[in-house]
This record gives sequence, C-alpha cells and structure tokens, in this order.
Amino acid sequence: MDTHVKVVAWLYIVLGVLGIVGAAVLFLIIAGSGLISGDDIAIQVTTLVGLVIGGVLVLTSIPGIVVGVGLIQFQPWARIFALVLGLLNLLAFPVGTLLGIYTIFILLDEATSKLFVRQAS
Repeated sequence: MDTHVKVVAWLYIVLGVLGIVGAAVLFLIIAGSGLISGDDIAIQVTTLVGLVIGGVLVLTSIPGIVVGVGLIQFQPWARIFALVLGLLNLLAFPVGTLLGIYTIFILLDEATSKLFVRQAS
C-alpha cells in the first residue's frame, strides 16, 4: 500500500502543477487576445477575465499539491485532506472521478491507515 499512497500523492502533485500551468496558458491566451485587438477596453476586460479564471484555477490546484506532498511524507492530516479532495474530485468527470475513486479506495484501506498511524507515533 506504500506504493499506492505515493502514486496517489504524485497524481495530485502532477495534476496540481498541470492546473497551474494551464492557468498561466489560459491567462496568456485570454489577455493576449485583448492585446491583439488593440482596444483599451478589450485589453482591460480580457486581462480581468484572464486573472479571474487563472486565479480560480491556481486556487483549486494548490490544495492538490499540498496534499500530495503531505501524502509522500505520510502525514496523518494529508490522509484526511486527500479523502476530502477525493470526494470532491468525484464530481470532475472523467479524470477527477477516477482519481477520486482511487484515492478513496486506497486511503480507506486498513493497511494504509496503519502506515499513517505508524508515522504519527
């Protein structure tokens, strides 16, 4: 189960980093389209929209990175945090659903819970 926990951790880290990269790319595309138009109002609007969308993506990606790092270190709080994220990910079909099912299946296993208890004491 040690390996499965690390796989879950790295999946959260990789998806979190991809979310942040995606946020940057979306911001550049959205804000860049306003710059290409040359219209001052379009530049302001597209920059604001790009910041909001990019900011939301970054804010939703950071918890996955944090929980991934915590799971790699077998921190007890990370197991609970990952279970919460796993439940929330069930709604993000199809990749999030698969990650959520895998997270819940692995982290609720009795052998996995012993890994986190061993590290806490």
